[in-house]
Amino acid sequence: MIEKNDRLLETDNEKAIIVGIHVPGSPRWQTEEHLRELKELARTAGARVIDSVIQERQRPDSAYFVGRGKIEEILTQAEDNDVKLIIFDDELSPAQVRNLERFFKIKVIDRTGLILDIFANHAQSSEAKTQVELAQLNYLLPRLTRQWQHLSRQVGGIGTKGPGETQLETDRRLVRTRISKLRAKLKQIDKQNLTRRQHRDTLFRVALVGYTNAGKSTVMNQLTEARTLTEDKLFATLDTKVKRCRLSDAATILLSDTVGFIRKLPTQLVASFRSTIAEAGEADVLLHIVDLSNPHYEEHIRVVKALLADLKIDTIKMIYVFNKMDLVNNDARIREARQKYPDCVFVSALRHIGIPGLKLALLEQFDQFYKTLDVKLDFAMGFKEHQLRAFATLIDKFHDDKYLYFKIKFHVDQEYKVKQILGTAS
Repeated sequence: MIEKNDRLLETDNEKAIIVGIHVPGSPRWQTEEHLRELKELARTAGARVIDSVIQERQRPDSAYFVGRGKIEEILTQAEDNDVKLIIFDDELSPAQVRNLERFFKIKVIDRTGLILDIFANHAQSSEAKTQVELAQLNYLLPRLTRQWQHLSRQVGGIGTKGPGETQLETDRRLVRTRISKLRAKLKQIDKQNLTRRQHRDTLFRVALVGYTNAGKSTVMNQLTEARTLTEDKLFATLDTKVKRCRLSDAATILLSDTVGFIRKLPTQLVASFRSTIAEAGEADVLLHIVDLSNPHYEEHIRVVKALLADLKIDTIKMIYVFNKMDLVNNDARIREARQKYPDCVFVSALRHIGIPGLKLALLEQFDQFYKTLDVKLDFAMGFKEHQLRAFATLIDKFHDDKYLYFKIKFHVDQEYKVKQILGTAS
């Protein structure tokens, strides 16, 4: 993992100013909402935002992102308030970062760098740490300024300056070597995860997806008693959690909680976290958790659906779960959501409101994905009972003097395997 000394935010409660541009023709509220979200990201990372700055521009300035006059205003405010950090809402080019840091003489980062910093601070498992470090290094490689000498201790002795190489070239070579090692490690983790998922093939799988801080972990806790960390912060949890959930005596499912989505999610993170999101890709049903108390909930839905489409997992059956109903005082918004998403479920996971109805909706989907079959075997074929148990659930069993009788239930994906065991596959 990138060392603590290399984190973009050095201390908690670091004073910051956030900056964005509004392009004429686009809704002003959208720019303001993006900056509100950036402020929440900064808070999650430990910074204290003292002001938000928006400049009207047709396009970002190639040298400074905002105009020269505006950065002079920001500089004055930063000096007057002992600000140590300027955060921009869009990704800055390496040249823009260099120009801005020379001008401000303090740290300058963009939304991508901030999100990566949050992920680095919240990653717990070896898999998440590997994914985040890979994303960080891919992001920072073109921005390298002689800050990675410590990598020489992680890449098997590589790091001595070669003939004719500058120190910066050596550092870049160290980073590229580390990236190669991390990619190889993730490939191995992918194989292990695939093996683990294949062993769970007999169970109905449901994955929770949604915008960050929509309440996915709280919903999972209510359904499974998983005790997953829940905080009023963006990206409070990163690692995929997989737990069993009992819907009824005859219906047990696997429920997985995935990393939250957000606007302008860095492409480096999307690429690195594909293996984590693969849990959602192999689900039978997606629970799309939506914070209905947010007035811009529909934009959040669009962001999630667009990212699911990018990940090629947008064709899976989806149930919309509108959460935080206890915070919604707008009846028109509830009616609108019910009209647009007629099969949706309304809940307040924190207060356990609507959870029984959510379980019923899952049970209806469960029944659609499973088949039951009456099986008759003579005693000589009794060994097939053990083979069937690998792919089906035994609901009932009895026998007479000649035969064994079973009633089994299995996922539709396992039908061919069941028929192979019984000798009825065509």
